[in-house]
Amino acid sequence: MGHFDRRGPELHAEQVSLTRIAADVGTPCYVYSRAAIEENWRQFNAAFGDYPHRVCYAVKANSNLAILNLLARLGSGFDIVSGGELERVLRVGGDPRNIVFSGVGKSEWEIRRALDVGIGCFDVESTAELRLVNSTAASLDTAAPVAIRVNPDVDADTHPYIATGLNQAKFGIALEQALDAYRLAAEMRHVSVLGVACHIGSQITELAPFEDALERLLRLVEDLEETGIPIEHVDVGGGLGVRYRDEQPPSAREYVSALIEGMCKRGFDLPITIEPGRSIVGSAGVMLTRVEYVKRTPVKQFAVVDAGMNDLIRPALYAAWHDILPVALSATGSTQRYDVVGPVCETADVLGQDRVLDVAQGDLLAVCTVGAYGWVLSSNYNSRPRPAEVMVDGDQFYLIRNRETMDEMCAAESILPE
Repeated sequence: MGHFDRRGPELHAEQVSLTRIAADVGTPCYVYSRAAIEENWRQFNAAFGDYPHRVCYAVKANSNLAILNLLARLGSGFDIVSGGELERVLRVGGDPRNIVFSGVGKSEWEIRRALDVGIGCFDVESTAELRLVNSTAASLDTAAPVAIRVNPDVDADTHPYIATGLNQAKFGIALEQALDAYRLAAEMRHVSVLGVACHIGSQITELAPFEDALERLLRLVEDLEETGIPIEHVDVGGGLGVRYRDEQPPSAREYVSALIEGMCKRGFDLPITIEPGRSIVGSAGVMLTRVEYVKRTPVKQFAVVDAGMNDLIRPALYAAWHDILPVALSATGSTQRYDVVGPVCETADVLGQDRVLDVAQGDLLAVCTVGAYGWVLSSNYNSRPRPAEVMVDGDQFYLIRNRETMDEMCAAESILPE
């Protein structure tokens, strides 16, 4: 688990006991390692060496301001998919010139705001969006920097909910329509064509889909150059997976080396933009939860915990597997099989099935590899306040999001007058 390991019987984040954090902050809560986040980003950046590049963190993976600020301090760029994510990046000091704005449904106000602050590039996903970008830029008497996000119809061999590069997905412009889209963009007075982009999905654990997608992009670049439309950069998106169970994803260095080799094979030295998210923060977080009850039926044993699918929806949404570990090892050494389930009134509220554990009422468990798509997908379902978030830095830890209170949860609502 990298920066999460045992010191004696106790699981630690860096140098801080997770038992200590739970006692101070309560459960459920998310705990992140600063060292893990920074190390993961630096590995991507260093892998490029002197090759021109930009590492843009995918904000949707985890948008906590403390995490964004750490990455901004490192000089990271940011891949955003909403006006809200734009504002978060700006609030932590992110350079707007290093922001890439993706997403299929950008509204006029989001485009206008992005132009106002001077973002680096829009990844345009339809000709309708291209026209709106052009007209919005015209109203501001400016030119919008754009790349066309191409859908290369590449099978990323991942969960269908996070596969974005097949031709039936809502994302991007089909490869066979891309040349016409670029010709349209080149004719527009308030659009400046900078690049070509794609993103084929998430939690990809093989290099071949990335290599295939890049090959298809570069063929398009050649066609564009022949048409008289020069391209200044290639954005290959994100999607590199992490290890949840027994996956063996490529390292950052292997991934980047494959991209550079693919460029060189076709005689290009264009700058490369990548947009890693999960592979920067996924392994950098755990969720702490306490066992409320141990329940036995004739056919099952349940460890009923205080974290539910509203706190971590990935197992219910994707059938995702997360390792679940005891924070403190038991002295009994007597293990049994349990389904680890939450309090939410849904049968799908299961964090892990058939797990071998030695647990008792009151024990702490750590759900691993939840730094990405954990808190950001949380909700108030069953009127449950959302959990706290903590950042560990060496032998210190900091509360980077307060646990939501009932008053805060109800603050935006009102009842009808008498």
